Amino acid sequence: MVGTFRPRRLASVALLGALALGLAACGGEYPNSTFNPNSDYNAAIDALWDKLLFWGTLVFIGVEAALVYTIFKFRRRPDGGVPKQVHGNTALEITWTAIPAVILIFIAIPTVRTIFKTQAKAAPEALQVEVIGHQWWWEFRYPQYGITTANELYLPNGRTVNFQLKTVDVLHSFWIPQMGGKRDLISNRTNYLWFTPNKDLGSKAWNGFCAEFCGPSHANMRFRVFTVTADEFGQWAAHQKQPASFPLATADVGAATTVPAVAPVPAGAGSTPLLQVSAVTPAVAADTTAKSAPVPMWVFPKERIEKEFAFTIPKTPLTTLISFDASLLGKGDAERGRQLYSKSSCIGCHAIAGTPMNMANVGPNLTHVGSRHTIAGGLYPNDTKHLSYWIKSAPHMKPGSIMPSLGKGVTDPKTKMVVNVGGLTDAEVADIVAYLQALK
Repeated sequence: MVGTFRPRRLASVALLGALALGLAACGGEYPNSTFNPNSDYNAAIDALWDKLLFWGTLVFIGVEAALVYTIFKFRRRPDGGVPKQVHGNTALEITWTAIPAVILIFIAIPTVRTIFKTQAKAAPEALQVEVIGHQWWWEFRYPQYGITTANELYLPNGRTVNFQLKTVDVLHSFWIPQMGGKRDLISNRTNYLWFTPNKDLGSKAWNGFCAEFCGPSHANMRFRVFTVTADEFGQWAAHQKQPASFPLATADVGAATTVPAVAPVPAGAGSTPLLQVSAVTPAVAADTTAKSAPVPMWVFPKERIEKEFAFTIPKTPLTTLISFDASLLGKGDAERGRQLYSKSSCIGCHAIAGTPMNMANVGPNLTHVGSRHTIAGGLYPNDTKHLSYWIKSAPHMKPGSIMPSLGKGVTDPKTKMVVNVGGLTDAEVADIVAYLQALK
């Protein structure tokens, strides 16, 4: 049996499908949407978008109406004769040229205004932040405060922030969707981007991304942004300026002492995992942490992130290619970890403020790493389990990571060699984890 063509039924089905798609697009939450004017930059772009959408919609309606009218008005009829042949219509041609030109003027003027506004230089009193892209993590420097941190960006509400964008390797692209502004980081060049988070925005957490393909872990190059009040930013900055130290209990009950973040290493003392370092005298190391009383720590509350901003919590699954002794998780000794860290290759890649022997800049600055919410370029939460796996074998946790496998018996996925001499046991990794988590 041959079916019959029913245009009305098909039109009804198409209309129903379009309505369903429309309703689906209106549902759900989009925490990384760019259509939220949380800064002056985003507000300017949003206003421009609205204007372009308005004029584009008018053009679409006008063109489609004229097209539908023409189709029905001049459709072929059984009793129709031969259409009249004409050659050119000067008035009509001038009209359909002038109308788009006028529309383009209405589009061009606000576009050019927005370009000049967003490309202008930032205010002199703006907060300066140097953004440095690495494969595959973000380094943030606050030169006015003497702060260097990684993968977590704190911004005060109501204050203009001027970003100086640089890269140490390939092209990257700095993007905070909810704040606006996507700007590339180009080799041998400094790009600039500025915006002002809304003064009444409140303390909130946002996601940041690399938006330019930069290698195998491009999608894993993320960061967190915290817009906070001026007072909260002041508290955070004051603590971040302090050199790294952590308290250890003394023989007196309830008493504690502040010790330097990296212990002095006696020359020739014991076995040296991975890399031998030169000695640092106790007087020099201790002096960096004894000049003033520690400033109370303030970071964005973890409880608020879990309750209100769960979309910023990384959910990357752990690799199954390596394992870690679960009985050692949370059982490490911070003091042993401090001594072990001081004699390891870690000091050849990372910096910890207050320790003259530990000022490398290959990997992220670890001065207050224990107070951060994420590790590995925002890929994993900063907890005991994920940090243990990361130290044991970063390349298994993040493709292309330049940090080598450190766990004893692990086959490094890049070199294809088994780590034996100088490798860290799970117990030693647990001690280093305890030490790093104490750096708050």
